[in-house]
Amino acid sequence: MYGRVYASILQRASNSLTLYYGAQFQNAHAVAICCSQSHLPHCYFSSWGPSNGDESGNLSKSQRHLSTHQDLDFQQRRVQINSILRSNEQSVSVPEFDGRGLSVVRKFESNQLAANTPNEDRRSAATCLQSKGMLFGVFDGHGGWACAQAVSERLLYYIAVAMMQRHSLEELEKCMEHSRPIPPILQWYKHHTDFNYRESASLYIDNLRVFWQELLDSDEHESGMSPQDALDYAFKRLDADISLEAQVPLSNDLMRSTAIQVAFAGCTACVAHVGMDGIHVANTGDCRAVLGVQNEDGSWSALPLSQDHNSQNQAEVERIKAQHPPSESDTVVTDDRLLGVLMPLRAFGDVRFKWSHELQQSILASLESGVDLDSLNLYQYTPPNYLTPPYLDVSPEITYHKLRPQDRFLILGTDGLWDELGSEEAVRLIGEHLSGIHLQAPVSQSERKLKLGQMHELLLKRQARASPALDTNAATHLIRHALGTGDYGELSQERLASMLALPEDLARMYRDDITVTVVYLNYDLARSHHN
Repeated sequence: MYGRVYASILQRASNSLTLYYGAQFQNAHAVAICCSQSHLPHCYFSSWGPSNGDESGNLSKSQRHLSTHQDLDFQQRRVQINSILRSNEQSVSVPEFDGRGLSVVRKFESNQLAANTPNEDRRSAATCLQSKGMLFGVFDGHGGWACAQAVSERLLYYIAVAMMQRHSLEELEKCMEHSRPIPPILQWYKHHTDFNYRESASLYIDNLRVFWQELLDSDEHESGMSPQDALDYAFKRLDADISLEAQVPLSNDLMRSTAIQVAFAGCTACVAHVGMDGIHVANTGDCRAVLGVQNEDGSWSALPLSQDHNSQNQAEVERIKAQHPPSESDTVVTDDRLLGVLMPLRAFGDVRFKWSHELQQSILASLESGVDLDSLNLYQYTPPNYLTPPYLDVSPEITYHKLRPQDRFLILGTDGLWDELGSEEAVRLIGEHLSGIHLQAPVSQSERKLKLGQMHELLLKRQARASPALDTNAATHLIRHALGTGDYGELSQERLASMLALPEDLARMYRDDITVTVVYLNYDLARSHHN
């Protein structure tokens, strides 16, 4: 029975590629669902293997023609795979001195690969123009892409405004009062596929203005908040604004339905502020920030700058349980999910886990009768055992790290990456991609006693580590390895093609949306600052 199931999936994957790319993918033997061991067994196909010639090893004319045809097919497939993997990549070099000060960031590289249709991940990167440092963020949406879209557009503005000095905020307010162009707050680094909620732009600007007016009303806001305080305050304030916007009357039905859609969807977020004083990371949910550190012997190690907020984090589970009566201790987190439904235990939006049941019903009922709730990913649903809300909050966990000369790069990734790669492996891949040096540990005493077959496997793994990189973009390099790594650490073209060929209705079953940003640090500057 399973053979027929695999064959059916294989044929659907082949058909998907044929529709997308044309006749060159009609050879179904070239496409296999070679997923990780936890999903489907590995498949091997004769069209990828060697062909036999005569007894002397020479190929006949027809076999040589077939071999040439297979080589062409292989090259075509490689080009198409590269086209898919690289379509959303971004690479930005940052001037060491921009007229305002020195930059700790040398460059950054980013990429995204969707599994959902449309992609529910988002990313952001910007330089703070009215304060110091750069901001980078990755956002993993759930229940649709609406919340991740809004947060990716707005959060960096809230952080930057919170760090601005009073006189800069006063200048913003004067410009708004006299309808003059306001000084730019951020220099954005957008990919050409990025877009904004244009219909909600006026709402977002108005609420950002209310935010800086409240800062101006505070007697304590003179020199601006520290990065740590700004990150914490901005996360909480934006989430509060998202909640409020869904409850108040707005100027048109489209803006209102968008606000409600954003509030009922959700997203996790991991944002890093990188400046001369170091790296501040604010994380809510299960995205992750990892620092790549080069050791004295040239090897690489990973230093986590965030903790995943999910059921694998026992301290996080206990934190949530402590907020509710003891009678709910067995129902708050069940089946590794919040109330048996939500995997991340902190998030933006997700008012279904924050508002009272009555408020939720009232807001959804207030939508125009002609609005299709299903099309907005909205539906009348209350999680089980919903007794003492709120069960969810956005409070970020903030980590500070003072930069050292050995700190070479920072990886920000949504959980789609970390589902496939461990932190140490990701850092090793980027470190060796950066240096071009693939360090191999000496063969240990225990390894020398391996049997012949086991020694062969060890050699294959060591050989795979020394394979040259196929991508100049480090984020693409990570995604390629996350989806295409074989049993011995080698890159498997078949496996990669299979994962990319999955039809839309199957792709999310075997992988998640992946977003990666790699930030390269100016370690020479860190060295002089460290001294």
